[in-house]
Amino acid sequence: MGQKVLPTGLRLGITEDWRSRWYATKDQFKGILIEDHRLREYIKKRYKFAGIPKIEIERKGEEVNVLLNCARPGLIIGRKGAEIDKLRGELEALTAKKININIIEVTKPEVDSQLVAEGIAEQIEKRASFRRTMKKAIEMARQSGALGIKIILSGRLAGAEIARREVQSEGSIPLHTLCARIDYGFAVANTTYGTIGVKVWIYKGRVKKVREKSNGVDAKTR
Repeated sequence: MGQKVLPTGLRLGITEDWRSRWYATKDQFKGILIEDHRLREYIKKRYKFAGIPKIEIERKGEEVNVLLNCARPGLIIGRKGAEIDKLRGELEALTAKKININIIEVTKPEVDSQLVAEGIAEQIEKRASFRRTMKKAIEMARQSGALGIKIILSGRLAGAEIARREVQSEGSIPLHTLCARIDYGFAVANTTYGTIGVKVWIYKGRVKKVREKSNGVDAKTR
């Protein structure tokens, strides 16, 4: 039985923030959770080409704030904001609630693990060499400032008869250090031989949170 722990889930409240931020009663929780999933699924499916690694959702009463982290924001905004207005209308029709959309540009897509994983999956679907693709992704991430990166591919690689795993890594990946900023991404490549799973870990440095007591007052340094 596997003993794997999601790096982002392990670090919630330490170096990672919650992707959905709202409060609900016991009766409301199920419906809101499903609604969040539908919103994310709809946006990711429609704007797959825009490079959206993360969608954050905040709720205040009947108002929903959607924060889109995007590598190509121009594709979502459209000419004079026409595309984003259209998206807002579609999401409001889907949820029957007022939707506010904020776009946050991803300045370094080479060190965003979700975008790296999706990029590798896309190349594998186009029948590119998986080893060359992995090596290129590692080189680009390291050149963009990543302190460490690990990539694992699982499945019938290059159409092999038996599924196997291929691992490539470079630098440091301190998965057991909670103050380490570990970015994790997962994607699936759908090939003619079956599906290939792509997992990516990227180490971006440490975040230090130390609590000290000085003259009876709690002081927090970061």
